[in-house]
Amino acid sequence: AQRYEHPINSIEQVVSEAELATLQSSVKDIHVEETVRDYIVTIVEATRNHPDLYLGASPRGSLALYRLAQASALLDGRDYALPDDIKDLVYPALGHRVILSSPARIRGKTTREVVDELLERIPVPGATPGD
Repeated sequence: AQRYEHPINSIEQVVSEAELATLQSSVKDIHVEETVRDYIVTIVEATRNHPDLYLGASPRGSLALYRLAQASALLDGRDYALPDDIKDLVYPALGHRVILSSPARIRGKTTREVVDELLERIPVPGATPGD
């Protein structure tokens, strides 16, 4: 007879409560350039005007993307966020915050495809055309 144990019982702690609090506090110290902040706002605004989206992201989506970029930079050992952090995190931050329009769903479009379209259209700060 095989004994079943719930997987949650085998989880081991990898960080203390104090270490987690320090990391959470450190994230807020990560610098985000004004051009990168504008990039975030432009992306989120674009979700509100895309014809394939019934509902775009709210300002909370901007804040989530901002904080995720800061956390990503911290985990990468940087004290600043990059436009690439934003590009990499747009879907995780906003994918569940937008709703496809009915016609887009009928055509088989996905939220990922719409987000990718937005990223292709919106200029990346500091990038030259053709990058």
